[in-house]
Amino acid sequence: MAKEPSPKITIYTDGSSLGNPGPGGFGTLLLHGNLRKEISSGFRLTTNNRMELMAVIVGLEALKIPKCEVTVYTDSRYVVDAVEKGWLNNWIRNRFKGKKNSDLWMRFYEIYQNHSVKFVWVKGHASIPGNERCDQLAVTAANGINLFEDVGYPLGVSTLSD
Repeated sequence: MAKEPSPKITIYTDGSSLGNPGPGGFGTLLLHGNLRKEISSGFRLTTNNRMELMAVIVGLEALKIPKCEVTVYTDSRYVVDAVEKGWLNNWIRNRFKGKKNSDLWMRFYEIYQNHSVKFVWVKGHASIPGNERCDQLAVTAANGINLFEDVGYPLGVSTLSD
């Protein structure tokens, strides 16, 4: 019996913060064949890095089938470098000592392990349609009303104990 191929998913992401910290939002675009899903949300007080990471998390959490082959396009060096350069593995090993956003990184790592994820850094505001759409979603969400509370901010550095 032949094994079914893993679904191939493309995710574009972007985060925005109007002030850093300030109101923020994220935009995520998922593509699979002819299927397209957009997700966005805004927060009262957050940072740009948190929103960039949240966009990736929400995109991965939206996948209902495990073991997808995912390509994430993002203009966030913070996210790409943390994963691709192995920083995240070091942060986990050191229990995020002195590192910001440990709540989101732990959430990311849980869902990240369920898929085969490749990151591609793209230049922001460079007329890349998926990235431009996510930027629109993120800015619109940040400017919205009834913004959510980012419960992980402003906790700052990790308080994980040994």
